[in-house]
Amino acid sequence: MSRFQRITPFLWFDDQAEAAVKQYLAIFPHSRVIEEMRYDAESARVSGRPEGSVMVIDFELDGSRLSALNGGPHFRFNEAVSLVVNCKDQAEVDHYWERLGDGGDPAAQQCGWLKDRYGVSWQVVPEEMNALLKDPDPVKAHKAMTAMLKMKKLDVDAMRAAMR
Repeated sequence: MSRFQRITPFLWFDDQAEAAVKQYLAIFPHSRVIEEMRYDAESARVSGRPEGSVMVIDFELDGSRLSALNGGPHFRFNEAVSLVVNCKDQAEVDHYWERLGDGGDPAAQQCGWLKDRYGVSWQVVPEEMNALLKDPDPVKAHKAMTAMLKMKKLDVDAMRAAMR
């Protein structure tokens, strides 16, 4: 039985939706394009986009559905919205950090956040992080938080070591 996804993130690109989706599909397992809609003559005339070019791509990243629009340069991504990638271990953190950050702005990397080459903000988060930050010992929790705030890519081993 398939699950109905009520809320779908909708990403507005200038004209890079196809390239972004292709990159994301290569990064995340169990991912696919669901369908594409192209600009017809009328929608191209109204929007100023080329007729026959991709308007919207609906796709899945590891089971989560998203949509990407080639809508023109009117809107830009910012950090007010980000996509969180929950990782089971440090190897997954390393994989997603490297692949999503490739071509992105290194100056935008902080505390597990990064921007990809298209300007989309991502949080690459190890599953264990919240447990470290909520340790019952407030001194240990504070040490974990202090260590995390100094990091770009999150490193749970370094956070654990800081708690000792």
